Amino acid sequence: MSLGFQAFFAALPIIFAGILLVGLRVSAKKAMPLVYVATIAVAFMIWEVSFERVLASTIEGMLITVSVLWIIFGAILLLNTLKHSGAIIVIRQGFNNISPDRRIQAIIVAWLFGCFIEGASGFGTPAAIAAPLLVAIGFPAMAAVMLGMMVQSTPVSFGAVGTPILIGVNKGLDSAGIGATLTNLGSSWDTYLQIITSEVAITHAITGTLIPLLMCVMLTRFFGEKRSWTEGLAILPFAIFGGLAFTIPYALTGIFLGPEFPSLIGALVGLPIVVFAAKKGFLVPKKTWDFAPREKWPVSWVSKFEMKFDAMTAKAPMSLTKAWIPYVLVALILVLTRVSADVKAFVMSLAFSYKNILGEGLNFTMNPLYLPGGILVFVVIITYFLHKMEFKELKAAVGESSKVMIGAGFVLVFTIPLVRVLINSGVNESGFDSMPIAMANFVAHSVGDIYPLFAPVVGSLGAFIAGSNTVSNMMLSQFQFGVADALGISTAFMVALQAVGAAAGNMIAIHNVVAASATVGLLDQEGETLRKTVIPTIYYCLVVGIIGLIGMYYLGLTDPLMK
Repeated sequence: MSLGFQAFFAALPIIFAGILLVGLRVSAKKAMPLVYVATIAVAFMIWEVSFERVLASTIEGMLITVSVLWIIFGAILLLNTLKHSGAIIVIRQGFNNISPDRRIQAIIVAWLFGCFIEGASGFGTPAAIAAPLLVAIGFPAMAAVMLGMMVQSTPVSFGAVGTPILIGVNKGLDSAGIGATLTNLGSSWDTYLQIITSEVAITHAITGTLIPLLMCVMLTRFFGEKRSWTEGLAILPFAIFGGLAFTIPYALTGIFLGPEFPSLIGALVGLPIVVFAAKKGFLVPKKTWDFAPREKWPVSWVSKFEMKFDAMTAKAPMSLTKAWIPYVLVALILVLTRVSADVKAFVMSLAFSYKNILGEGLNFTMNPLYLPGGILVFVVIITYFLHKMEFKELKAAVGESSKVMIGAGFVLVFTIPLVRVLINSGVNESGFDSMPIAMANFVAHSVGDIYPLFAPVVGSLGAFIAGSNTVSNMMLSQFQFGVADALGISTAFMVALQAVGAAAGNMIAIHNVVAASATVGLLDQEGETLRKTVIPTIYYCLVVGIIGLIGMYYLGLTDPLMK
């Protein structure tokens, strides 16, 4: 079978998902079981994957679903706990005191706070934490999901303390073979990896500086009473300032310190600067922007567990510091468990494993205390005592959160298994590469020398399928390396384009959208969200692709392998 036909059949499940979710606006709970069946059909009939392999991949996907649901549960539980303790109403008022302008609130919560959470935790956690917080302070649920998904771009390549680079690229490339070659050339694998890291940081910084502006423009266009682009553009100076406040320290950290801390340090530096500037009115538009009155919102925007703020005002007074302590604790514990070797070892000591599933070489391990879900639940327990809650309030929060988690579970139990079938399809009787690799090969063979323009798209496709920058890098880094080597251009920069593109793909990853939607009680609107988040994804891939062409052919970027 020709490469073109392989790519066509490999893409069929993705095309089918796009038609159902985006074109026909079918809810994910109805669409994803059908897409799963389509994926299985292609795996059996075209790729000739064994029944055991498909079943093992499905089981692996279901086990991963448990981990994702654990994170979702923790995020929703924290929000509901703060709702019942009265903290949310205090936090809401606190943001109004910084600035009542919703555009500025979006930059602070979604962009800067979200970037920090991504740097600490990764794996979709920013949307799971930032989106409910945005709903709590008065954003439409759909707007909150859109913003929560958009932040899963610039900080993602250095999310979870550098995991997409340290694990994704390290495991995705033949580090031993490339390292030996580099040693013979008088260099080293560490030097090569740092070049990739620096190029990822600079490329993200150039592209990502405009993400806060894009957030604001899309917020006013899709959720403003006037449906206006210009109301978003009106905040351009402050939005650029908010972007640079993160991307400058982010890029410098990536260049000089490596892949672990760019997103963390970028947010830690940027957040207080932007909050201080907002309070002082620096670059803030004179005209405050807000959503239309809540009663005018379409039903599709509204959370299934919309908060009644009036009912919360009867709570005993609480300081802003006390209200924010749970979120501060989440951030601190996330960092501590990722940076301290001793603490990390302790929380990872509890593990549930399933090795060599059905003899297919597939493995699964869940560390419930290390996952953000475990940390969030731990913070909920602390909050119960800190905010002097009644047991019935905590019980109500657990009940509300469980219902939402079950709703999300039905969708994810089909979505994640089909992803694992796609990724694991490389073991087959047909002799084909896995379905994602087949699609990537087709793109590479079709475009020739201008491939750097498309390299981010390939990385984005990997993340769209896998829902993870790390997995996309593991799956496609060696492929991108091989294309660059064949074209005689910098392999390091090509892998950097892969890593940046994979970060952008997180904005349209279906199971990330489902997870984020679940945390705000907005299931069945996944297609609408995807129609919006595809815009920043296209922007990101296009700009990064142009940077790729300029870097390869006009700047003539090199690396130690090109000696």
